[in-house]
Amino acid sequence: MADFRRPESVLVVVYTGQAEVLLLKRRAPFSFWQSVTGALDVNESHAHAARRELCEETGLTDEGSIVATGCEREFEIDPRWRDRYAPNDTCNTEYEYRYRLPKSARIRLDDAEHSDYQWTDLATAIDTVWSWTNKEALQKLRGEL
Repeated sequence: MADFRRPESVLVVVYTGQAEVLLLKRRAPFSFWQSVTGALDVNESHAHAARRELCEETGLTDEGSIVATGCEREFEIDPRWRDRYAPNDTCNTEYEYRYRLPKSARIRLDDAEHSDYQWTDLATAIDTVWSWTNKEALQKLRGEL
């Protein structure tokens, strides 16, 4: 039996007090810009997954403060990732988090997953990210800053 990915994930929007947003350029299955994301491991809470993914993808740990926004979004799993999930899992639930830093920081990328990063303003970030859930999270943040 194959080990399938759990159909739950986190989205962590990393931003600064100056409203700069961190974007990561994903390598596969195609190149696109995104915030920190990742699937929950078996028996892992979404709070733990948010911290783990933040550290794995950026090297950030306790330089800022992380909060759950309480927002959950459900989306259909993209066909390019379907083989990672059990046959009956067609939708994923994503839990939104924010990680606020006092100022932009140097990022340590996981080179297997991301090829580049950039700090940018919120409007540019909204136009740049690929997924609708990421766009919505950034728009929500812009409305609250």
